[in-house]
Amino acid sequence: MRVLVTGGAGFVGSHVVDRLRANGHEPRIFDLVRSPYHPDGEIDTVVGDLLDPDAVRAAIRGCDAVLHLAAVADVNVVVAEPTRAEAVNVRGTQTLLEAAREADVSRFAYASTVWVYGNANGNGPVAEDSPLTLPAHLYTATKLAGEMYCRSYDELYGLPHTILRFGIPYGPRSREAAVVAAFVARARAGEPLTIAGDGRQTRQFVYVEDLAEGCVAALAPQAAKRVYNLVRDEAVSIREIADTVRALVSDVPIVHGPERPVDVTIGHVSGERAATELGWQATTPFVAGVSSYVDWLAETSG
Repeated sequence: MRVLVTGGAGFVGSHVVDRLRANGHEPRIFDLVRSPYHPDGEIDTVVGDLLDPDAVRAAIRGCDAVLHLAAVADVNVVVAEPTRAEAVNVRGTQTLLEAAREADVSRFAYASTVWVYGNANGNGPVAEDSPLTLPAHLYTATKLAGEMYCRSYDELYGLPHTILRFGIPYGPRSREAAVVAAFVARARAGEPLTIAGDGRQTRQFVYVEDLAEGCVAALAPQAAKRVYNLVRDEAVSIREIADTVRALVSDVPIVHGPERPVDVTIGHVSGERAATELGWQATTPFVAGVSSYVDWLAETSG
């Protein structure tokens, strides 16, 4: 299967490209830049802008499926540049959906986020069919808009879609601004770790190589018209992240700052559907994943 990976030069996307190739598929990268993780000519690549319909049509030509990962995913950038975030995350998704419809691709898999469960009503774990509340954060709003566009294109035009709600990815090739990477960088520099609020807020992290396997598994026939949470069944607090980094890197001080504006509260997210229907589970414990990231950083930063 030839699969277009938008954002394939980035953190998660580059791992998805590797996993696709390992599973016998033919990945094609579509991104603003060439992948720094793959030598020129190693992976079929189209350099272009998601908001350029001609570039998108050229990229999708001849592809059987799409894994749409490209997005403004740093919530701090979303807050600072809301117009750009809306353009890329919402209009860019619609541009890609339209090109996929014209190209008659067999599957459109869309990377969403467990942030959609923020402040959800009800008790117990949240699952794919749990009712959602209107989002307070613009990032969540843009990702939900993308989900709705996918459903609409499926209902109106018969474009088969799959929605993947990611836990918080971490691991090798991570964006420097991501919390694990940022804490590791500060600890390596001997600087204190700043925690927003009391540090008791938790997230379900997912090691990036596990996540990539989940993305590829979601191309299976049974995943059409389905939503999957790609998470690990392990809640990690911000304080636990800091303690893990201090244990693995350097015992630097911890300081507390103000809470982030419009931070979200997310209940425990269930990954049971992905395990049952796709045979996928995130197997890497958080401490082991952070250790792998620290080792990778040491090997690549000289």
